[in-house]
Amino acid sequence: MATKGNSNNNQQTYNNNHEMKIIKYPILTFILLMFALNIQAQSDAVKRAAKSIFTLTTFNQDGSILASSHGVFVGKNGEAIGTWTPFVGAAKAVVVDIDGQQHNVDAIYGANELYDVCKFRVDCTSQPIAIAQKPSKGGDKVWLAEYAMKKARFKQFAIKDVENFMEQYAYYIFNDNAPENATSSAFINQNGELIGILQHSKNNTEVYATDARFINTFEPKGLTFNEAALKQSGIPVALPSDLNNARLTLMVSAEKNDSLVYQKYINDFIRQFPSECDGYVAKARLYVDKNDFDAAAAEMEKAIQNVTNKDEAHSSYSTLIYQKQILKPNEAYEPWSFEKALEEAQQANSINPTPTYKHQVAQVKYSLGNYQEAYDTFMELAKSEIRNGEFFYEAAQCQSQLQAPRETIMALLDSAVNVQPESSVAAPYYLARGRMYDQAGEYRLALSDYNKYDTLTYGRSTHDFYYLRFKCESKIRHYQQALNDIAHAILLNRGESLYYAEMASMQLRVNQPEDAIITCNMCLEIEPEYPDPYIVKGIALNSLNRKEEAKAAFTKAKELGDERGEEMLKKYKLE
Repeated sequence: MATKGNSNNNQQTYNNNHEMKIIKYPILTFILLMFALNIQAQSDAVKRAAKSIFTLTTFNQDGSILASSHGVFVGKNGEAIGTWTPFVGAAKAVVVDIDGQQHNVDAIYGANELYDVCKFRVDCTSQPIAIAQKPSKGGDKVWLAEYAMKKARFKQFAIKDVENFMEQYAYYIFNDNAPENATSSAFINQNGELIGILQHSKNNTEVYATDARFINTFEPKGLTFNEAALKQSGIPVALPSDLNNARLTLMVSAEKNDSLVYQKYINDFIRQFPSECDGYVAKARLYVDKNDFDAAAAEMEKAIQNVTNKDEAHSSYSTLIYQKQILKPNEAYEPWSFEKALEEAQQANSINPTPTYKHQVAQVKYSLGNYQEAYDTFMELAKSEIRNGEFFYEAAQCQSQLQAPRETIMALLDSAVNVQPESSVAAPYYLARGRMYDQAGEYRLALSDYNKYDTLTYGRSTHDFYYLRFKCESKIRHYQQALNDIAHAILLNRGESLYYAEMASMQLRVNQPEDAIITCNMCLEIEPEYPDPYIVKGIALNSLNRKEEAKAAFTKAKELGDERGEEMLKKYKLE
């Protein structure tokens, strides 16, 4: 039995414990209350919106990490926004979403260096956040949602000030700070809408945000990938959503020396525009370049099946086969022939009869040797409302194959030139007519046409053209012009020994023996066993009274089997 003293002690202990609980419970209650209030402040809409955030990591070309940041999805197909700086110099980028799943960034929509923001696409389906269409005001409370191990960590911020830019967008300034690694985290209003992404000031004493509405406007146009800012990143620009701009991007990117980017644009084009022909044709051409004709044929059959305008698909297939037969005649592929190209062109014309398809049919018939049929069609087109010089030019080619009189062919070439005499499209017609004058010995008329051709091509013709004009000029003793042209031919093709030999011979003709010797030596560096430069060099050396050297040059030509070597030794009495 307890004593009275013990009873008093127990009572005291109870009283003390009770007092401690009285003290503890209000503190615990306060903490729980504050926690409850905090949770309450983060509405369900804010929590749902936070599921759109992710981390971003960019990498250098060697695979090392370049930068780490954050971002937020604003579309269902991986469309996202973030800061631009992490992408500068990046060869690759990945994101990790709120579920811990990793995805690749596959394209950039656009960027603004001034505000350091960009829009890009992640290769995934995504849960987008709604973008606030009405800007927040100074004094409003918003939540910063930071990514933290597959969940969001929230911090409330008060907007200190709002500045406007471009008349319709908001630039938010906050009076609180945030960790440096929180850059690009999402600022969300109480309705669960994105107002902007976190950015740090240079002095790092406050943070700000650029209006998400502004960033979301970034969309690629036809030549967006040529913008200086976007060239700083190795991640390709997205294909435009507008069909015409997408076509322009596809066309221009084909001329760039980046096959991987071009292939990506092709695949994107087919995915975005499955009923248009362009993507299938571009992909088939890549297969043809690799001599994978089975794959090319399968791609064009897929185009015929899927595209809306079947005539375009058949016409493009005809063109692909036709070009392969012309440019790769030695690469055998039994299913493809000029007959197959004709079949596809005729199919296109039967679906949608147009002068373009009729012209294509005639061109293939020409390649099949059906010159009279092709000629009749070319002349029919030449007399139609779409009359142009090409039809007369092609008709002239048909008549040439049919062994027509020269006058008939020249009349057709005259017509070809006269349709658009000052247009660059007439350049090949002048060249063809000039060749005919040249062959007929009418060198001054030929030179006039050659000069016109050179003018219309802005002096950017090939080395063989300048050699052709050189020969014509030589025949009418326009020696200085001839020297200029053979020098131009050498400039464009430094490995052609014939051009050096011709230039040396002309230099000798205009009494420039020292220059002729130099040119001959250059020629012999390319082709040491070429007898012509030894003959020219010997004559030049003899004219300078360098008899022993001349004798050696003629003797070498003789040893190479050139009878002129012996003749020159006798002529100049060097035996």
